[in-house]
Amino acid sequence: MNIAKKLGHIKIGGIVMRLFLLVMVTIWLIPPIGLLISSLRGEAAIATSGWWRAIVRPAIAEWTFDNYRQVLFADNMGAAFLNSLLVTIPSTVIPITTAAFAAYALSWMRFRGRQTAFTIVLVLLVVPLQMALIPVLRVYTNLDLNGTFIGIWLAHTGFGLPLAIYLLYNYISSLPYSIIESAYIDGATHFEIFTRLIFPLTVPVLASFAIFQFLWVWNDLLVALVFLGTGADIAIVTTRLSELVGSRGQDWHVLTSGAFITMIMPLTIFFLLQRYFVRGLLAGSIKE
Repeated sequence: MNIAKKLGHIKIGGIVMRLFLLVMVTIWLIPPIGLLISSLRGEAAIATSGWWRAIVRPAIAEWTFDNYRQVLFADNMGAAFLNSLLVTIPSTVIPITTAAFAAYALSWMRFRGRQTAFTIVLVLLVVPLQMALIPVLRVYTNLDLNGTFIGIWLAHTGFGLPLAIYLLYNYISSLPYSIIESAYIDGATHFEIFTRLIFPLTVPVLASFAIFQFLWVWNDLLVALVFLGTGADIAIVTTRLSELVGSRGQDWHVLTSGAFITMIMPLTIFFLLQRYFVRGLLAGSIKE
């Protein structure tokens, strides 16, 4: 009887969990659904009735693709997409590569100031990005880095490094020491140990951070406005969309279609790397 009761409780618990997940998924899907419906309606229809009324009464929806045409065929939008890729890809690769070497050094190399360096990384995790904008901008002004791709690459690298180093350190430091020791005894250098042993083992964590960094840089507007500007030859997607909306937000309906267009690239990256995502989030949390 006790076993039957326990099995019954487990079954009920599973049903409750599925219902809870269904409710949570539904709540999370409501904003994207509303955004999608609004992106397919005209400006006047969006201003006069809510998106939910378009579902209840499709006759008043006034379906159209004008919002998408306005975004896709806007001036310099194609160049803006290319500029976003030119900003996002290096701003993702550079911090990942640098953080991987730094995390290995903090984990397995013994040198003076190692604990102090790791403490500085932890402190930088809690420093708001906005506090560093003006000081970094003054440095960039003296070095003529404002409005250049190199400048924004370095900015995103600096802002993303603390989290990257922390995530990679948690995983690399949890690897068995016997692997490192045996390679070191065989005459391998630290560089060879990292490239041949550590790097292949850290792929899940690297992919996990790559998703976060890519999403953050691709959707960034503040850092791009401060360090890159809005020139026609260097503007990225987010700055072009902000210009389309207008200085007073009078054309805010354009954001509905612009949001879905800009989602394509991040979703592609996420689905390509999703098999590593959960493994990367859990990396370093369990000692083997």
